[in-house]
Amino acid sequence: MRVVVVGASGTVGQAVAHAFRQQGDEVIEASRRSEPPLDITDPASIDAFFDHAGAVDAIVSATGSTPFVSVNEATAEEFQKGLSNKLLGQINLVLYGKKYLNDGGSVTLSAGILNHHPVGGSVISSTVNGGLEAFAHAAALELERGLRVNVVSASVIAEALDSYGEYFVGFEPIPAARAASYFVRSAHGIENGETFLVFS
Repeated sequence: MRVVVVGASGTVGQAVAHAFRQQGDEVIEASRRSEPPLDITDPASIDAFFDHAGAVDAIVSATGSTPFVSVNEATAEEFQKGLSNKLLGQINLVLYGKKYLNDGGSVTLSAGILNHHPVGGSVISSTVNGGLEAFAHAAALELERGLRVNVVSASVIAEALDSYGEYFVGFEPIPAARAASYFVRSAHGIENGETFLVFS
């Protein structure tokens, strides 16, 4: 299987790339620093990357960011940042990436625990994560050529506790390798429109 891992330079992305390679898959790493670069917020960048990479069997997204801010201080601009990056950016991978998928191929997106279990300051993240799950559920009904789309929604990643642990007191951290296994399951499996919850 030829797999593009978007966000391959990040903590989860590295684990995802490793997990696919352990399956014997060919992994093509994509990020804003790859050659060519891939910016999920720019459809032209997505097209340029895949024009270079060629047809693939799976697109896996381990990227996307949102501002952390209370609803009491949040602005429309901050919401737009989160929506443009993590939500619409990943949706772009489906809209513009699907034509580069072989028949029966798949896209797997990254959400997170916060729409199921919000914490202080997570209103934008929670909104975006819920949107990603809803998008996959609906898009799966209409994708052609046997294409599939799923979402992986993990709790706080253990390797990122130094950065995010203060927001997730009492949450069970998930090793990046465990989260990565669900991306592999999504790409190699038959499920469609599903959200894989990796909370424990």
